[in-house]
Amino acid sequence: MPELPIYLASDIHLGSAPPETEPAFLAWLDRCRTHASRVIINGDLFDFWFEYGSAIPRGHTRVLGALAALVDAGVPVLLMGGNHDWWGGSYLRDEIGVEFHQEPLILDLQGRRTLLAHGDGVGVGDLGYRVLKLVLRGRLTRWAFRWLHPDVGAWVARKVSKTDARSGEPLEKQLARTGFLEDWATRHLQDHPDLDLVVLGHTHIPVLKEVSPRRFYLNTGDWLVNRSFGVLEPGEPPRLLTWDTKTGQPGPLL
Repeated sequence: MPELPIYLASDIHLGSAPPETEPAFLAWLDRCRTHASRVIINGDLFDFWFEYGSAIPRGHTRVLGALAALVDAGVPVLLMGGNHDWWGGSYLRDEIGVEFHQEPLILDLQGRRTLLAHGDGVGVGDLGYRVLKLVLRGRLTRWAFRWLHPDVGAWVARKVSKTDARSGEPLEKQLARTGFLEDWATRHLQDHPDLDLVVLGHTHIPVLKEVSPRRFYLNTGDWLVNRSFGVLEPGEPPRLLTWDTKTGQPGPLL
């Protein structure tokens, strides 16, 4: 039988996404159970995630259960930490069973040597964010945050999240970041001829670009607006699709 494709998504932002997003994403995960050989969620599955020693954020139990069910059914799930949910750990790995990563990876996806990264902080520039990223992910910050009551930690996260601002037309800053990441991915492929594919998220704007023959940049977009996802099949160019909530099936990304 032919090998099933790999399904990729990013930036679902559960906890800040519109109410209809989670049921749609659950339907997509259900399809993955029978139509995918592997599932990759490239950052920001949650709008906030932080693992305390003996507590996890409330909500999205059905999504966590669906991910565990995929793993139990023999469909590996790779979850990349994004700028909103980088602070995962043993609960996701040991209890849910996903392969959780916090740094960019190079791996083979359907015969393509692929760089997988969420996209925040790649390249040069955006110095303010890069400094903030080092502080927020530092051991001292994580230690101090762990001592906050989870309700207080979630309240702080909601205050600093800007996800709600991304639920409409793309902002000028989003468009600029989209262009920056596309240029960065293009240069990275040109500078690393051993790579066939760069997969990013973060910008919430889906992009599929053939940089040179059979070498691609793929940004899987988001589920706040586009409900977009990527599909990788052996010997075929990457595809960008959208989840059609009316039919409960994939559809073309317009």
